[in-house]
Amino acid sequence: MILCITHSQDTYTIDLVRQHLERLGHDSFRLNSDEFGTRYRLRYRLDALGPQYQLEHGHTLIDAADITGVWYRKLWDLRVPPSLDPAYVPSFVKEYGTALRIFLDSLDVPWINRIDLDHAICGNKFLQLSAAQAANMHTPRTLISNHAEDAIRFFDELQGDVVVKLHGALSKTMDGRGDFFPTTRLRKEDVPMLESLSACPMILQEHIPKERELRVVYVDGEFFTGSLQAPGSTDWRATTAIIQWESFTLPDVEREKISHLMQLLGLSFGAIDMILEPDGRYVFLEVNPQGEWGMLQKYLGFPIAETIAEKLVQKITHA
Repeated sequence: MILCITHSQDTYTIDLVRQHLERLGHDSFRLNSDEFGTRYRLRYRLDALGPQYQLEHGHTLIDAADITGVWYRKLWDLRVPPSLDPAYVPSFVKEYGTALRIFLDSLDVPWINRIDLDHAICGNKFLQLSAAQAANMHTPRTLISNHAEDAIRFFDELQGDVVVKLHGALSKTMDGRGDFFPTTRLRKEDVPMLESLSACPMILQEHIPKERELRVVYVDGEFFTGSLQAPGSTDWRATTAIIQWESFTLPDVEREKISHLMQLLGLSFGAIDMILEPDGRYVFLEVNPQGEWGMLQKYLGFPIAETIAEKLVQKITHA
């Protein structure tokens, strides 16, 4: 059985991957991480035969010993029962979070991606940029700071050609709906507001001129690239214009650099954001190990779900 870790609101991509796993002859189980504290019964035992890890979901028994591989798609915050006394919420979240980690830590099988690596890389854009530099990719000049003086100096050095962003995405949808802080151009009149950095450190980055924005989906050596004609906004998720994805072919040299980057990071999967500058230079922005790709499969017909399923089965076969 292959375990697919996601959340209760996930649609389309999760179904496509599971359908293809079934066509390949592999059963799968969908674990909705946000429902772990409300819809799963856990039973972990230690006796003379060693540890045993079991979950029950309805009439289905999931034994860790029967899991052959894991597709880690998403991990959402635990849903808290509305009837729970608020005083017990911290304990509920802490203990169920620990119980989920115990189960996942027991799975010594092939993963796409390993959850520890995924979280470490997803939460550290500076690591991503440093690895991209090591892979000979072009990267924007970057500052992470909680101090206004540093930010103002950086703004002046780049003659005001600066964008600001957060480390983590607040939106959880593939079209950017919901609350999120998009990459935003820093204007001269915004500079006095940098005094508030002490309350929230931010990333300041050199603004990169755009010919096209690229979303490169990497699946264990395979590439699927969608492109957008550069909109007026500095973040395509924030534009009100109709988004029209187009298929794009990356040059071999850029594919080699991305492959090197992913090997350095230890990732089998990632959604990589890049910019193609008007002069033809490719600039790396970030890699999201849980990045969205459903729009590329839906609108461009890329077989991304099928490739994820096939690559995971290959890992299981050769484990």
